[in-house]
Amino acid sequence: MLPEISRREFTKLGMAGVLGGATAPWFTAFAQENAKNPKRQKSCILLWLSGGPATIDMWDLKPGHENGGPFKELSTDVPGLKLGEPLQKLSKFGKDLAIVRGMSTREGDHGRATYYLRTGYVQQGALQYPTLGSLFAKELGDPASEMPSFVSISPFRQLNNAAFTSGYLGPMFAPLIVGEGSFGPPPSGSMVDELLKVQDLDRPKDIEESQATGRFDLLKDLQNQFGSDRPNLVVQSQHLAYQRAVKLMKSVGAKAFDLTTEKDKTRDDYGRNLFGQGCLLARRLVERGVPFIEVNLGGWDTHQNNFDQVKNLAGILDSGWASLMADLRERGLLESTTILCMGEFGRTPKINGGRGRDHFPNAWSAVLAGGGIKGGQAYGKTSADGTTVEEGKTDVPDLLSTLALALGIDYNKNNASNVGRPVRVVDKVAKPIQSLIG
Repeated sequence: MLPEISRREFTKLGMAGVLGGATAPWFTAFAQENAKNPKRQKSCILLWLSGGPATIDMWDLKPGHENGGPFKELSTDVPGLKLGEPLQKLSKFGKDLAIVRGMSTREGDHGRATYYLRTGYVQQGALQYPTLGSLFAKELGDPASEMPSFVSISPFRQLNNAAFTSGYLGPMFAPLIVGEGSFGPPPSGSMVDELLKVQDLDRPKDIEESQATGRFDLLKDLQNQFGSDRPNLVVQSQHLAYQRAVKLMKSVGAKAFDLTTEKDKTRDDYGRNLFGQGCLLARRLVERGVPFIEVNLGGWDTHQNNFDQVKNLAGILDSGWASLMADLRERGLLESTTILCMGEFGRTPKINGGRGRDHFPNAWSAVLAGGGIKGGQAYGKTSADGTTVEEGKTDVPDLLSTLALALGIDYNKNNASNVGRPVRVVDKVAKPIQSLIG
C-alpha cells in the first residue's frame, strides 16, 4: 500500500521538482492508489456550450428521418450507444458517458434559459440565485486552500450576466475569471496563452519579497480600518478580491495557469484554441485541488448553416473533451471528477430554410461523465422525429440533483438568501436520475 499524501503536499512536492517527471513508472500507480482514498476531494467540470447546441446532431441522431440531417451515427465502445459522426475521439469513451436524452425545459430565450440551466431556478424578482459553480464550490471547496474554489474559463456573460455570479452566496464564492469568451467560435493561435493567464500574478522584479510582504500588510491594515466604518457589500467584495489575489500570488499552484510548461504534443492533442487549452487548464486546476471549473465553447446559435458549424464546433469539443478524459484517467483523477456538458437548450429537429436549426427547449440532450456516474448508457428517449420526449422526461432540477448526488452533495440543503428566506441547493421538485448514479 502506498503512503497517503494530501493533494496540497503532492502539489508542493511536484512544483518543487521533488517528484520528477509525470512519466515516471510509478506515477500512474501512485495517482490511481491515491484516487481510491475516500477522503479525496471531488471536483466538477462544466463544459458550457453557449448558444444552444444542436444535440440532435451530436447525441440523439435521427437517421433516415427528414429531420436527421447529413451526419451518420457513430458506434462507441459500448454496443448500441451511438454518437454523432463528428465525435470520433469521444466515441472511445462511451463507457464513461451517460447521455440524458430526455431533457425538456421551459425557456427558449437565450438569456432566461442560460439563467435557468446555470442556477436551477427561473429568474425572478430580487432573489439573486448563485451560478452552479459558486453553489457547488461552496459545498466542495476548502476555505483554507491557496487556490480559488471556482474558476470560470472564457465565459460569455453578455447573454445574462446574473447567470454567472455568486448571487446570494456573496463574493467569497465568486469565480476567478480568465479568458473572457465570446458568443462565436473560440479564438486560436498565440493569443490563447495570453487570454488564459491570470494577469499580474508575478511580483515586479525590482521589489524584494520582504518589501512586498510589508506592502501587503500595510494594505491589509488600511482595508480593515476602512471596512470597519463601512460594513457594506461593496467594501467586503473589494477586500475579498484583494485577499484572493494575494493568496494566489503566493501559491505554488498559481503555476497551473502557465500552459507553456506542457509538452507540445499534449497541447496539440487538446487543440490549439481557447476551448481546448481551457480543458487542459481545467485538468491542471483539478490536479491542484480546485473543486469547480467551467470551460465555455461558444458559437452554437446555428440558425443558419447548422451542419457546417456543428461539424467544426463538435470537432473542437471532441478533441478538448476526449483529451481531458484521457488525462484525468491516466492521473487517477477521473473517479473523483464529474463532468457535465450542456448548453441552455437544444435546437429544432425541423431544418429551416437557411439549413439551420432554431431554439428548442422541448426535447434535447445533456451529457454526464466521470466520477459518481454510471456511464455506458443513454437515459430517456425522444420520438422518431425528435420533437417530443417519450421516456425519461428530465427537467433542470432533475439533472442538477443527479449531478449533486454524483459529487456527494446534499441537494436538499438550504442556504440563506439575500431576501431573508432559505433556498435549497436544488429546487424541491427535483427527481434525481438514480440509474445514472455510479
